[in-house]
Parts: sequence; structure tokens; C-alpha cells
Amino acid sequence: MQDLLQLDTLLTDEAQAFKQSVKQFVDKEILPIINQAYESATFPKDLIKKIADLGLFGITIPQNYGGLGATYQEYGVVCQELERGDSALRSFISVQSSLGMYPIYQFGSETQKQTYLVKMAKGEIISCFGLTEPDSGSDPGSMQTTAKKTEGGWILNGSKMWITNAPIADIAIVWAKTDGGVRGFIVEKNTKGFSATTIHNKMSLRASITGELHFQDCFIADEQLLPGSTKGLAAALSCLTQARFGIAWGAIGAAIACYDIALDYTQTRKQFEKPLASFQLIQKDLVEMYSEICKAQLLNLRVADLMDQGKADYAMVSLAKMNSAKQALIIARMARNLLGGNGITLDYHVIRHMMNLETVFTYEGTDNIHHLILGRYLTGENAFV
Repeated sequence: MQDLLQLDTLLTDEAQAFKQSVKQFVDKEILPIINQAYESATFPKDLIKKIADLGLFGITIPQNYGGLGATYQEYGVVCQELERGDSALRSFISVQSSLGMYPIYQFGSETQKQTYLVKMAKGEIISCFGLTEPDSGSDPGSMQTTAKKTEGGWILNGSKMWITNAPIADIAIVWAKTDGGVRGFIVEKNTKGFSATTIHNKMSLRASITGELHFQDCFIADEQLLPGSTKGLAAALSCLTQARFGIAWGAIGAAIACYDIALDYTQTRKQFEKPLASFQLIQKDLVEMYSEICKAQLLNLRVADLMDQGKADYAMVSLAKMNSAKQALIIARMARNLLGGNGITLDYHVIRHMMNLETVFTYEGTDNIHHLILGRYLTGENAFV
């Protein structure tokens, strides 16, 4: 994509290096196979080791725990390039990093960190994040999953829904109600009474493995409780803030892919004996797409810099996620229209991005929820209740 505002000059040398290496990875390893993976609804598991070798799992986690100690700017450009390939790929890495490794690093004991984080960074342990339930999406405080204290541990009962990586995860970070409030637990896949099932027939994020988690009288040892999760639901939501930051960048990666495809198509496709790009209405659409991408990138860069300075909060991240997800979906739909009938075929990639972005628009906080978060910030009035 053209860099009219010279945004790349705002990136550190390290961020630019990350951007180039992940771009090459996506072009070489993802784009040639992703349409087939999408159509067959399969996740390309053979990419896990290659992703780990690039250091993309938990890159902001300190090096002594297996991460790279990278900045949020670096993490952002990684997410942008990954989702330029496919939302499923970015989701997989976001869940492993922001919703798996981050809560263990932030709220886990030293033993838990030593046990899991390095192996997670190597892709030897895959994780998922259990917060959403069949009847509890935008209102996680109404969750029905419970953890009852018993001798030496806890008895976990309940279920979680729409969980990325669930069927292949080795551990689940599960949030449950206790007598002392919501707490987080590390549940290993071989735990008696714990099972995961796959959700089929999705028309979006088809290359992502999504499932349900089921807990029936699962005994969870005291050592598997995240000791720092005493903040309750706020602890779980802080993990979502990390993931939403990655989504803000990732969604714009999908938008860039759609814009680039539409630009190339309209420059080469001829109608009425001249390129589509020569028509005024086509240029108007291309300019609007490009403008929104530029504005979103500037917003994302600002939030990344504030994250790196320790000055960001959840409202800033909500603004970025809300804006990126909304604009990316609009851009994908515009690109699909510019491609005409060809826009609905996987050969041109746009329809895949458009369908994926329907999910990105909804998960990790719906558009309406982010509006309410920002509305509360602006007015001081809580419209959630």
C-alpha cells in the first residue's frame, strides 16, 4: 500500500524489521494455502512450529520467560501483517499471546510461569481463554461457571462458548465464580471431567478452530489457581484489553489487503475500453478506503506508543478496536463491490476477509459495547445497567 503520510518513518527499526519478516512469512507460507484452509474449514497446524521459530508467541513477554521483550509497536505491526494474510492466523497468535501467556505472566505464580510460558513460546503448549458462555457474552459478570472450594483445590462446573483454539488447546485459562468473586484457573486438557468440542458450520473465521469447553465436577488443584486473579473480573478484562489492541492492528491488515487487491483489480480490469480505475466513482471509493486506513493506522500507532509508555488504558484500546473493526469491514465490503462478480470468489481473497471481519466486528467486545465503554468515559454515566 502507498505510504502517503510516510507512516513507516514513525516505526522503530525493530518494528520495521518485524514487519518485513512477517510480511515475507505471510506471502510465502500463508497466502498460497489459506484459501484451501478456509474452504475446508481446517487450521494449518503445520504452521505452529514456523510461527514459534519466528518468535511470534508472546513477543511482549520478557525473554527470561520465552518471549522477546518486544514493544507494543512491534506487536502491532506483527498483528497487522498476520491479518493481511487471514484473521484466523492473527486470532490464533493473539489468543496464545494475549489470552494465554499474558494472564499467566501477569497473574500467575513463579512456578506457573516457569512451568508454562517457555513451552508456550515454543508452541509446545497451546492455550485458549475461557470467559464467554452460551448465555453470557457481552455480560461476562453473569457467567454461570462456578468453582467451589474443596480440600486441596476446587471443583469446577460449567461451560464456555466460542473459544478460539479450544479443540487443540493443551491448557485453558478459565474464569469462574467463586465465593470470593471471579477467579482464573489453569485447566490442563487431561483433567478429569474436562472436554472440548468443535463448533462446525461457521461461515466466518473458517480457518480458525473454535469450540466449546465443558466442565463437570473437574477437580482443579490449588496450584492451578492464578494467585494474582484476586482482581476478579477486572483481571479477565485486562487480558481482553491486550487482545483488543492486537485486533485493532490486525483488522487494518485485512483492510490493507482488500484495498491493495481492489486497487490492482481496478487498474487492470477494463470496461468501456478503459481501466475501471479511470472512472470517478471508482476513484472516490479507493480514496475513501485509503483515507480510513491511514487514519486508523495513526490511531493505532498512538495507542501503541502510549502502551509502551505505560500510559494507555482500556478506553483507548476500545476506541482503536471499535474504529478498526468498523472501518475494515466497510472497506472489505467496498472492495468486494469493486471486484463485481469476481469479488465473491476465494481466488481474489476479498470475500474471505469480508466474512472474517464480520466476526472481528463482533468478538472481543461488540461495536455497541465499545460505544458504551467510550460513552461512559465521555459522560461519566454507566449505560451498561
